[in-house]
Amino acid sequence: MRIAPAAPSLVDQVVEAITDEIVSGVLMSGSRLIQDDLAEAYGVSRQPVQQALVLLRGCGLVQSAPGRGLIVAPLDPGFVRDLYEMRAVLEGLAARLAAQRASDRAAREGPAYIAAGHEAVKSGLVGRKIETDIAFHRFLGDLSGNTMIGETMVPHWPCLKRVMSDVLQKEQSMSRRVWDEHEDILAAIVEGRSADAERLSREHISRAAGVFIHHIELQQESRPKQRRMLSAKKMSL
Repeated sequence: MRIAPAAPSLVDQVVEAITDEIVSGVLMSGSRLIQDDLAEAYGVSRQPVQQALVLLRGCGLVQSAPGRGLIVAPLDPGFVRDLYEMRAVLEGLAARLAAQRASDRAAREGPAYIAAGHEAVKSGLVGRKIETDIAFHRFLGDLSGNTMIGETMVPHWPCLKRVMSDVLQKEQSMSRRVWDEHEDILAAIVEGRSADAERLSREHISRAAGVFIHHIELQQESRPKQRRMLSAKKMSL
């Protein structure tokens, strides 16, 4: 008997709302986060907003502002590297255990996740591509039978969503490669090839990390150049 997941709490809903605004670019890096304004915008009291901001600070989406208060944190390549190194280990373990414990279920339910992913790629909608990607990886965590894997990943999904959104808006071909690799991982799980499933999963996460970190570093390099160009333009005026 499977237990239905609990409905998201008010704090969870506020976390999701703020995350969505950061991921979509409504709240950009450096944007100041004022609790009263957020509470009014979401129609809640300050308490769930305060708790949500604490959680988002813990996962790297929010940081202390100069002086006082909080702002949307800029993407830090070092933090993203650390996060993906941890994720590669967990995802590899999940795939290995899934192949050992749930190959039959993977064969029954897995193709629907793959089909949804390919449809999301065709749609071109970044939000849909991210949601189907996360759903697939959560499915593998569920197949593993190890609840600690999913629980460990929960606080990090907001930051991962932001990283994926930032890159997938510009790297359209990456989405197709991602789902080809997902198919290979699922095939290894279905066939009970646990060592291959772990290797493929870890390689998949590591390749994605390389693309994401390179993209973030390029963005950081371009910002000083843009500031110099703007300064020169103002002086010429």
